[in-house]
Amino acid sequence: MIQMVFLTIFALAPPPSVRAFDAPNDGGRAIIIEWQLSPDDAELNGYEIYRSENDVDFEKIGLTGKSRNIFEDETEDGKKYYYKVAAVAETVSTFSEISVYAISQAQWIDWNKLNIFISFIAFGGIILYFISRARKNPKDLFIRKIAGLQAIDEAIGRATEMGKPILYTTGLGLIDYIPTIASLNILGEVARKIAKYNTRLINPHCDPVVYTVAREIVKEAYASAGRPDAYDPSSVYFVTDSQFAYAAALDGVMWREKPATNFLLGYFMAESLIIAETGAATGAIQISGTDAIPQLPFLVTACDYTLIGEELYAASAYISREPLLLGAIKGEDLGKIIIGGLLIIASLLGIFTKFAILDLFR
Repeated sequence: MIQMVFLTIFALAPPPSVRAFDAPNDGGRAIIIEWQLSPDDAELNGYEIYRSENDVDFEKIGLTGKSRNIFEDETEDGKKYYYKVAAVAETVSTFSEISVYAISQAQWIDWNKLNIFISFIAFGGIILYFISRARKNPKDLFIRKIAGLQAIDEAIGRATEMGKPILYTTGLGLIDYIPTIASLNILGEVARKIAKYNTRLINPHCDPVVYTVAREIVKEAYASAGRPDAYDPSSVYFVTDSQFAYAAALDGVMWREKPATNFLLGYFMAESLIIAETGAATGAIQISGTDAIPQLPFLVTACDYTLIGEELYAASAYISREPLLLGAIKGEDLGKIIIGGLLIIASLLGIFTKFAILDLFR
């Protein structure tokens, strides 16, 4: 019996063939090693992979379990590598033939992502088409009415009639936050309207970079409205980068200045309810907006109008009717409809296929 076991171990069949090749559709530095399973695969502990740069001196680089026949090796691009695989059972190993050398290199195109490229071209074409239409006739493109944006003129007019200032905050976001960028776009349009009505603007900030950008945006807005002399540099100012200190500063401004309108647009955190409740207590019209989902309930409760998520992003296009922004929004909307339709179709096909397979086994 012992002799039979000994003979079985020492007669282990090696993997019949080993193939090494450059990993496809990648950035280089990887070689794939494939082999045919040993006829004695069920008796093995696994497979050991060996590598050499000169077809002579091999070193062990990895181990994989039985019934597995693929391994990826991390390499240097441009070098030749030879491989062999050993079938291992207990303390016995039998080696395959040496593979033909392989060289790793980066590929220009990842063909696995061809669908993404096609989608990019298709949706890019749709956006360009709507931008072209918007340039010819901006009024021809319909964007659904957003109550908060329709109320901007009313809110600015109310402040003008009452002789009170308008408070605008971009929240706590940094300059690379999407809601901050969206809020700055809206600030430019609001400042342009404020300049026409000659209403006072109060625009405190908690980030020095956002403050610097906002100051230039407001200055440019006054110039484009034909009122560069009406621009007050002190209307846009930096307060502090501390979250609740900034909220306290805004609350103090609301109680002292009693602004007729508060714009709370941007990225907010736990301070949102503190600011919004104070504004509501002073009797101001409040137009808020954020994509921070946890803060939306507080803003909806304490503010007159709230822009939710994408409404904040679309606001600058809605107000300015800029063809480039309008075309982008319409193109994105159509793209979402197409993607939604494809998902519904794929889901239905999946359901029907599942039922068809179940019917075959009945």
